[in-house]
Amino acid sequence: MPAPGPAAAPEPRRSKPSVLFVCVHNAGRSQMAAAWLTHLAGDRVEVRSAGSRPGEAVNPAAVEAMREVGVDISAEVPKVLTVDAVRESDVCVTMGCGDTCPVFPGKRYLDWDLQDPAGQGVAAVRPIRDEIRVLVEGLIAEIAPDPAA
Repeated sequence: MPAPGPAAAPEPRRSKPSVLFVCVHNAGRSQMAAAWLTHLAGDRVEVRSAGSRPGEAVNPAAVEAMREVGVDISAEVPKVLTVDAVRESDVCVTMGCGDTCPVFPGKRYLDWDLQDPAGQGVAAVRPIRDEIRVLVEGLIAEIAPDPAA
C-alpha cells in the first residue's frame, strides 16, 4: 500500500475577528465606527475602514464629536475600498449610504442605516456618534465578547 501523500495544510485561522466599515467618503460614519470598535474592543478585533470615493480628510465635526468622548481620530485619513480589504475581513458593515462591497462566501454583511454627518455641525453629529456606539457594542457582544465579563 503506498504511503499517503502530504496532507493539504489547513487554512490558517485568524486569532481574532476582523471588521471593515464602509461609507462613501470614509470621512464620518465609518471613521467613527472604526474608532469606537478599536476603543471598546481593544486588540480583540482587527479593524479597518474605507470608502468607495474617499474624501480629502476626516469630517472635522466627527473628529470633534469623538474627541468629546475621549476618542481621538484626528490623525485618521480616508482610505479607498479595495477587494483585498473585504476579502481580509470577517464582517463588512456599510453605513446606509448605498455602497456595495464585493461579495465573498463566508463573510457577514451588515448595513447600518445611519444619517450622513457630511456638512453638519458637531451638534448634529453627536446623536450619530452615539447611535454608532450602540451598534458597535452590539457587534462586539456577538463577535468578540470580553472574556473577563
